[in-house]
Amino acid sequence: MNIQKIALLVITIISFQSIFSQKDGYWDKTRATTEEISVSARDRSIIKTQDFPEGTTEVVYRITLLDKNQQMAGSLVSVLKAIPDPTGISQGSAGAVFILSKISGDDKCKYAVFSSADLAAKYKENGETDDACLVQDTPVSKDAKRLSTDKSACMQSNSGNLWFGFESKNWIMNQKIILEVVPWVDNKLSRGWTLENRKAIIDQCKTSNLAQKMTNSDDFCVCILDKIQSKYKFKEFQKLLAVERAKAFKDFGNSCFGETSLSKSVYDDLRKQAAVFAKQGKQGEAISKLTTIINDGKATALDYNAIGSSYVLTKQYGKAIKFLKEGEKLDDTELLIKMNLAHAYLLNYNYASAKAIYKEYQSQNVTDSLSWTQKIKQDFATFKKAGITSRDFERILKLVD
Repeated sequence: MNIQKIALLVITIISFQSIFSQKDGYWDKTRATTEEISVSARDRSIIKTQDFPEGTTEVVYRITLLDKNQQMAGSLVSVLKAIPDPTGISQGSAGAVFILSKISGDDKCKYAVFSSADLAAKYKENGETDDACLVQDTPVSKDAKRLSTDKSACMQSNSGNLWFGFESKNWIMNQKIILEVVPWVDNKLSRGWTLENRKAIIDQCKTSNLAQKMTNSDDFCVCILDKIQSKYKFKEFQKLLAVERAKAFKDFGNSCFGETSLSKSVYDDLRKQAAVFAKQGKQGEAISKLTTIINDGKATALDYNAIGSSYVLTKQYGKAIKFLKEGEKLDDTELLIKMNLAHAYLLNYNYASAKAIYKEYQSQNVTDSLSWTQKIKQDFATFKKAGITSRDFERILKLVD
C-alpha cells in the first residue's frame, strides 16, 4: 500500500471518529505560522509564532528538518483540513501529521518552547531550558504535538504567542528547519467570553428581581448568559450604556423565564414558602410571597384564598374581601373561598352577608373528608387562638348545626 493510500485511510478514520466528538470552533489558518530558517552549525535560533487570536485553546505544531533542496510536500494546514477538531489529534491524528509530512532529512535538532520573549532570549544566549514550558532534549529530524490549555503549561501561561528555540546538532553544516503552528479557536471564547467574564454575568443575574424569587436560579442565569453570548461579543456588551445593558438583562430574563419550566417552579416555590410562613403564624411574610404571585399575573383561585385567609388573620378584613372576590371570579365553586369570604364579612360587621353564605353551603363538604360545619369550627378555633373574637361565632354555629 503506497503512502498516499495510507494517508487517505488515516484521514478517513480520524474524520469518522471526529463526527461524534466535534468541538465548537475552527482551525485558524489565517493566523497559522509557517517559518523556514537556516540554523548555523552548533548555533541556536528563535522563532516567534504569529499572534494567536482571542479564544485560542490549543495549537498543533510540526517541526521538519530538510536536506538541501528538499521541499515540503503538504503543509500542516492542509493536513488539519481533514481533522475537524483537536479531539481527533488525541485519537491518533498526530500519526497522520507524520505520515503526511515529507520524509525529513538526516539532520537532527533539539528544541524547546517558551511562553515569553525574555525566556526565549535567555535560551538563545546560554542554552538553558529550565524555564521552558516544553523541552525536546533528544535530537529529532521531525516532530508534531498538540498543546492545549487544559494540559500544557505553554498554553496556560502564554501571552498570545509562543517562542520556539532550536539548537542545531549538526557540527559542520547549516540546518534547514521548518516550523508550522496552527491555532484552534473556540467559538465562544473567541467572542471574549472567558470564565471570569461569564462569572461576572452570572453574578449580576443573581441580583435581579426574577432570580431572587427562585430557590435555585442557576439554570435561569445560565440561560440569560447563553443569550447574551449569542448576541454580543463581550467587548460589545461592555460598551453598551448602563440602561441598554439593563434592558438586555430584562428582555433575556423574560425570554428565559417563559421558555423554560422555571416559571412554574418559581411560583410553586413561592406558594410553598407562603404556606410555611402562614403555618408559622408569619402572615405578613406569607402575604408578601402571595402578592408577588398575584402581581405577576400567575395567581390561581387558591392563591387568592390563601392571601384572603392571611388578611383575615391579620384583621385586614377589607383587603381580605377584595382578594377573595377576585378568587371567586376564577373559580366560583371553590368553597374554601366562600368560607373565608363569610369569615371576612362576619368579622367586618356584615352579619347578613356572612349568614347568607354560611347557610347556603352548610350541607356540603369543603374537601372530600371535611364538612362545611367542621371547617367553620376549626376556623373559629384558629381565630380565637390568634386573639380574634366575635359575639357572632356562637350564633353562626347554632345556625349550621
